[in-house]
Amino acid sequence: MKNIHKSSNSRLLHNKVSDITITDIIRNRRSVYADEFTGENISDEIIEEILTNATWAPTHKLTEPWRFIVFKGEYLKEYGLYLSEYYKEYYKNKLLPDDFLLKHNFLKEYPLKAACMIGIVFVKNSKSKLPEWEELAAVSSAVQNMALTCTSYNLGSYWSTPDGAIDFVSKFGLKENEQSLGLFYIGCYDHLNYKSKKKRSPLANKVSWLTHKK
Repeated sequence: MKNIHKSSNSRLLHNKVSDITITDIIRNRRSVYADEFTGENISDEIIEEILTNATWAPTHKLTEPWRFIVFKGEYLKEYGLYLSEYYKEYYKNKLLPDDFLLKHNFLKEYPLKAACMIGIVFVKNSKSKLPEWEELAAVSSAVQNMALTCTSYNLGSYWSTPDGAIDFVSKFGLKENEQSLGLFYIGCYDHLNYKSKKKRSPLANKVSWLTHKK
């Protein structure tokens, strides 16, 4: 397989890789967490392309059950403060004082090196009468399109869904028929020093072939 991370540093992250296949992109996609980001900016044009590709996910009856909120700049700092306060009592009761202080500061600074965060909002359509799982599957497909587009640009990304992330997005004007599904982080990262050990189990363990009846 081709190595899609050809750059010797993160400066080429903004340049979309054009000589790879969809298989390369899918198999090289990894969740890269915010503390591994470098803090570099990415253009609004790239963010718009990521979100446009999200909207091309399959959607039954074209309900398009999603909405996105882009958080940049001071909102990253705001979320860090929100996280550190949100989990303050939880970690204070669980950790020793020095460890608690480290965790508290870690949460406060955690989002700061992201280029942006995307709030994922599930928009429930009462008229379609589709089962909710189909609509959630459509939103998940949209998020996967975002992740694959990030990979094609050599950007790191991941979908964060703890209670703190879900509740933070809920603060920003969600309607009665909308539900927060957390945050999608996007950022630049150092490919040379990033190592992912995650693998997939063999296909034979997951697939049954039914080709004819006896």
